[in-house]
Amino acid sequence: MKNVLFVCIENACRSQMAEGFFNNLAKGIARSLSAGTRVAKEVNPMAVQVMKEVGIDISGQKPKMLTEELIKAVNRVIVMGCGADPQAVCPAVNLKQVENWEIEDPKGKPIEKFREVRDIIQKKVENLIKEMESGS
Repeated sequence: MKNVLFVCIENACRSQMAEGFFNNLAKGIARSLSAGTRVAKEVNPMAVQVMKEVGIDISGQKPKMLTEELIKAVNRVIVMGCGADPQAVCPAVNLKQVENWEIEDPKGKPIEKFREVRDIIQKKVENLIKEMESGS
């Protein structure tokens, strides 16, 4: 089974939403994980709230540190666009396909920004799954 890793600095918002969408929508064709380079203590409560609005519960997810073991366990690495440099943390990233989605961080912004970011992530995850299903 293929595995995708979503990376951002704190692993508290965008990467957690991406992990939630991917694991909910991939229907077993692949799995996802998320991690950060300087992890937060918890998933951002506003991220949890906006994901619940679309029927996905990420309240049980926990921020995880990016490690070489995580990188080795995945086929693809997606950086959310926050300036997180997984290559600086784990040289093993050089062996993986890395993509930067460049999605704005909603941290500290109104709930509307969280919804906007959630919707962007959902579309990108849906496109990623379609791409993986077609074997591209």
